[in-house]
Amino acid sequence: MKIINRLYPHAIAILGFVLVSLIYFYPVLQRKQIFQSDIAQYTGMAKEQNDFRAAEHIEPYWTNSAFGGMPTYQLGAKYPNDFVGAVDDVLRFLPRPADYLFLYFLGFYGLLLVLKTDPLKAFFGAVAFGFSTYLIIILGVGHNAKAHAIAYMPLVIAGFILVYRKKYVVGGLLTMIATALEINANHFQMTYYLLIFLLILSAYFIYLDVKNKEIKALLTSLGVLAIAGIFAIGANATNLLATAEYANFSTRGKSELTFNPDGSNSTDTSAMTRDYITEYSYGITESFNLIAPRLFGGSNHEALGTDSSMYDFMISQGVPAGQAADFVSGMPTYWGDQPIVAAPAYIGVVVFFLGILALIIDDRKIKYVFLSGAVVALVLSWGKNFPALTDFFIDHIPMYNKFRAVSSIQVILELCFPVLAVMGLQSFFKADKSKQWEGLWQTAAIGLGTIVILFLCKSMFSFSGAGDSYYTESYGPSFVDALKSDRRTLYSADLLRSAFLIVLTAGVLWMLIKDKIAQNTAIILVGLFMVADLFFVDKKYVSAKDFVSKIEVEVPFQQTAADAQILRDTTHYRVFEVNGNFSSARASYFHKSIGGYSAVKPRRMQQLFDYQIAKNNLEILNMLNVKYVIQTDKDGKEFPTSNPDANGNAWFVNDVKLVNNANAEMKALDHLNTKKVAVFNAQLHGDKFKNASLKHNLDTTGTIQLRMYKPNYIKYISNSKSEGVAVFSEIYYEKGWNAYVDGVKTDHFPVDYVLRAMVLPGGIHAVEFKFEPEVIKTGSTITLISGVGMLLLLVGGIYYERKKGFKIVE
Repeated sequence: MKIINRLYPHAIAILGFVLVSLIYFYPVLQRKQIFQSDIAQYTGMAKEQNDFRAAEHIEPYWTNSAFGGMPTYQLGAKYPNDFVGAVDDVLRFLPRPADYLFLYFLGFYGLLLVLKTDPLKAFFGAVAFGFSTYLIIILGVGHNAKAHAIAYMPLVIAGFILVYRKKYVVGGLLTMIATALEINANHFQMTYYLLIFLLILSAYFIYLDVKNKEIKALLTSLGVLAIAGIFAIGANATNLLATAEYANFSTRGKSELTFNPDGSNSTDTSAMTRDYITEYSYGITESFNLIAPRLFGGSNHEALGTDSSMYDFMISQGVPAGQAADFVSGMPTYWGDQPIVAAPAYIGVVVFFLGILALIIDDRKIKYVFLSGAVVALVLSWGKNFPALTDFFIDHIPMYNKFRAVSSIQVILELCFPVLAVMGLQSFFKADKSKQWEGLWQTAAIGLGTIVILFLCKSMFSFSGAGDSYYTESYGPSFVDALKSDRRTLYSADLLRSAFLIVLTAGVLWMLIKDKIAQNTAIILVGLFMVADLFFVDKKYVSAKDFVSKIEVEVPFQQTAADAQILRDTTHYRVFEVNGNFSSARASYFHKSIGGYSAVKPRRMQQLFDYQIAKNNLEILNMLNVKYVIQTDKDGKEFPTSNPDANGNAWFVNDVKLVNNANAEMKALDHLNTKKVAVFNAQLHGDKFKNASLKHNLDTTGTIQLRMYKPNYIKYISNSKSEGVAVFSEIYYEKGWNAYVDGVKTDHFPVDYVLRAMVLPGGIHAVEFKFEPEVIKTGSTITLISGVGMLLLLVGGIYYERKKGFKIVE
């Protein structure tokens, strides 16, 4: 009975999380699915992989449907022995995206319990964390892996805190499992940001142990965390090893080129330039929209009503009322520093108020850890607007330059402030009345003082957005004047809204001090204010209107007449969709495309586009076997153009041009007859080139016919009079593709910057390419061993703790 009484509040909380998740995303109960733009692109990218898996019941680990060919390691590949993924599937039992919202709640609830918060306050705190606007908007646009990783962050932090508090067994097990799940979520940028916070957290506890001369306890804690980390990493070894191997091949790796597409010298060897990394940098003043959502206009597609200046402007221009109302339902009111914003990163003014209360009234020093995490995240999110710190991190902190959109580090702030908020709420009810009153008036003064200062600063802002010059040219200056007027209105309205919520929250707590309401009533009221504040802001950006039928999600792209015409050709070829500009997965859904949509696209293919294809070098399309180009006519209708000069699947060349570096290899493609000549970088790959092939005037009368194509297996028949160099219109990827001639493994090598080639003997021969990545075999073995080790540790730890009668919350 005691166990039931202890677990009952937590069971109710978890049930509440399920209900809140389903209520917010209620269309899932009607079997609808949310349409997520990024997931639609992913569906296009992964179409060939998923079709092959369904038909063959094995993983291809390679797809030719995007960027000419790439590994599927970041496209949802399924790895052997992935028991962590199986555990994650159990936790995500709700329909998507309610499953991720539930995970937000559950993970944060666990962290608050470890911080010794009672269930009722922990419940409201967890819901407030989950409803942070940024966390909801990423579900709306389809950043599922990011949401997934964020959801497990609190549990990893909870595990670390338990270990440092000398709860070695339970803390170690929680850290091991939560870290394994965090890594399995497969968003390494979010995990990297979590690591930054864990370093801050560890520094605090290390300081305490050193100060108290508890060196043995410190070493034990560090040892437990190391063991937990090793097993968590080992359980995800396949994905980690495969991703690390592919990283050098992707745009996250260093570039071999030292000149830019325009011919100028490049001083940055990284394929991700400083400007690209910091493109999405939060404005310093813009940061105040953390407490007033539309202070800087909200989003690039903000809904305005019929009481807006823009509506009045449209009516004055003779636009019918209905059309004017539709027009103002999505206006570019955002005027901050970032290129595109789907919603403001609003943490909630009640959360902010209670967080300030914690800093004033809570005696626990760990509050400074969460404050430090929030401050570090905030200043790093400023990116190029705070170059002193950002440049230092890019230049000197390992791996920091591998990630773009620095503003997204604010997820750490969005985690830390709700923790502070609940700490403030918890400590307020434990304090005596004099301390309650002192903390309350000081917090109210800071909160309302901030609002007043922002009101006074209104006249200092121009309310001009980066795209206003375009709107001036397109619609005239009066249009922009109306837009600015609405921006000013949103600025004032949301400041007043925030001030009202601060007064409301302070009023409830004042009534508690005056014994006018009961403690639980005050907790529920403040909790409802905190959640409702965020809930109604979230609904402006992600709501039932974003849900569609299941078929629209599963089939996000509709076949056009151009697609149908191309698909009549059943041979193996590639397609280039000009309108996609190399950054759309629509063509990948139907064809073998040389474009695609990915944050980790193959670096050399991106460079080939920037340096050659974008300059209309048709010979590059020929060597990539682009048989069809999808273009758009003046009416916006797509039509296919056949390319009769495409080189085909494979061909013999009569000459190999040797160069000594990547620059020369790229420049050689400027004017190259790829049907006759191949370019080979002897400096990088000279060991792969057979001496017999250094001859010129090689025989080109032979033929190579494609006999079988699968994503991970291609078979050709070669027929030639004498030895020759064959070039294949397939992407060269050293870490997995093996070549066989008549069943005998044979060297092949890269040519023409991205393609593969090999020396073939005279006569008739079977030539096979098989994708056999060793990293999958090695990683799977490590994963299996780690999984067994984790299971043994878990069983042993549970047995040990049951004997002790351990309680997380004492």
